[in-house]
Amino acid sequence: MGIKRVGVVGAGQMGNGIAHVFALSGYEVLVNDISQDALEAGRATIQRNMDRQVSREAITATVRDEALRRISTTLNLTDLGATDLVIEAATERETIKQAIFEDLVPHLKPDTILTSNTSSISITRLAARTDRPDKFMGFHFMNPVPVMQLVELIRGIATSKETFETCLGVVDKLGKTASTSEDFPAFIVNRILMPMINEAIYTLYEGVGSVKSIDTSLKLGANHPMGPLELADFIGLDTCLAIMNVLHDGLADTKYRPCPLLTKYVEAGWLGRKTQRGFYDYSGDTPVPTR
Repeated sequence: MGIKRVGVVGAGQMGNGIAHVFALSGYEVLVNDISQDALEAGRATIQRNMDRQVSREAITATVRDEALRRISTTLNLTDLGATDLVIEAATERETIKQAIFEDLVPHLKPDTILTSNTSSISITRLAARTDRPDKFMGFHFMNPVPVMQLVELIRGIATSKETFETCLGVVDKLGKTASTSEDFPAFIVNRILMPMINEAIYTLYEGVGSVKSIDTSLKLGANHPMGPLELADFIGLDTCLAIMNVLHDGLADTKYRPCPLLTKYVEAGWLGRKTQRGFYDYSGDTPVPTR
């Protein structure tokens, strides 16, 4: 299957990063969102991140300008029907993803590959709600997409070998590295990462350590580039909670029970960096622990 035009559903943190790397790799990219403001903000983020790459001499100004010309936007989801590969990068809620696929499927070309950037939801279950489970798979990028090298490829029970090999070739063209995961809750990266973050939140909840001491301990004691609470804020506490719920519900093991403090922060709307407040307060020049 020849992939030339790529559709991206969602212009947020993940969607604009995905559009960024595809455009730099020579693909024509069409980005969809329900809000014109979101599309404009996404494009501005791409421009800013590419400008940063130019300033670091990672790419030239000419390469940047050509890549930006390859990116177009639309408020109409059905416009993505003409693309060869669609990557859904909407909110990590299954009902939203299902609604997107149901609206999009009638307008797709027969050979279009449909994928989801989900970090935890069953690929087999999502695929079953479409007309092409053999041409459906998980295409999970890491955040921030332009920087992180890994892409998790997840095959549903019906994903064809041809679909998998086509997506593997796309990852290679992007200059990234693929890891193959079976379709179980949260796949590989988040199956391991999220329980660690959840345990760090329990450590805070139980008073074992403060935000600062927990993050310092993991950065200096385990050589992690970011502490687990800082990382949770970066990912988004609502996303962390959603993934823990998928693990808890899907594997029925109490070790995946979300920490009540994580739930409380999400209920308060303290979702991390994107709301300027989570385990840290980001309203000033320097992040300040909130506990």
